[in-house]
Amino acid sequence: MSELRICTWNIHKGFSQFNRRMVIHELRERLRHLSSDLVFLQEVQGQHHGHAQRHADWPAEPQYEFLADQMWPETAYGRNAIYDHGHHGNAILSRHPIAQTDNHDVSAHRFEQRGLLHCVIEPQASRRVHALCVHLGLTARGREQQYGMLSRLIASNIPKEDPLIVAGDFNDWHNRAEDQWAHALGLHEAHSLFHGRPARSYPASFPLLRLDRIYVRGLEVSEVKLHAGPPWSRISDHAALTARMSLRLP
Repeated sequence: MSELRICTWNIHKGFSQFNRRMVIHELRERLRHLSSDLVFLQEVQGQHHGHAQRHADWPAEPQYEFLADQMWPETAYGRNAIYDHGHHGNAILSRHPIAQTDNHDVSAHRFEQRGLLHCVIEPQASRRVHALCVHLGLTARGREQQYGMLSRLIASNIPKEDPLIVAGDFNDWHNRAEDQWAHALGLHEAHSLFHGRPARSYPASFPLLRLDRIYVRGLEVSEVKLHAGPPWSRISDHAALTARMSLRLP
């Protein structure tokens, strides 16, 4: 594999900011425009009976399958928040084989259901890449617990020599992720490598907060981009982040 193009995006369950419009069809077109090899999605609606009844063009299949639509033949979904009318969670779309999928509950308390989706991607027969899609909690105390869960999972389940990508919505209002877990595990944030700090990704119309991240280990990052403002801000309240990277030689 010469390179791997990555995208992470909190898609707000297929609705625009403040839930004004259902935008899942526009969202699919934007993802296809980015043409990433590996897509990390948060707030993916796996099922919602009410939306299906209210919107005539609501996809018949789960959102992750609708978004993949022949462009990403491999998909994985981690169902996290479950309620009477449906469920949502994280998803990974891949152009390369997904050899293994595990979804881990990282909820810090009963009021926020959070998960971590772990996939093993095989871009080459002899190489594998671990991909973790995360959506962490809204409270600093909860995130500290989740950083601990994340650290233990990586340390116990992912060999140090295997390339690793951890991407998603960290809700890290105070930019503490690096100090609390990433540095100890040898992870580097992709946008920080080029700009000194993670990208401002929220709100997408005028980004102020650095909530979304792409952390890597064992890969060389060659390019990063923030996709904010129109037309992106008409689709989700979060901006999309992309990065281009390649495997380091053994």
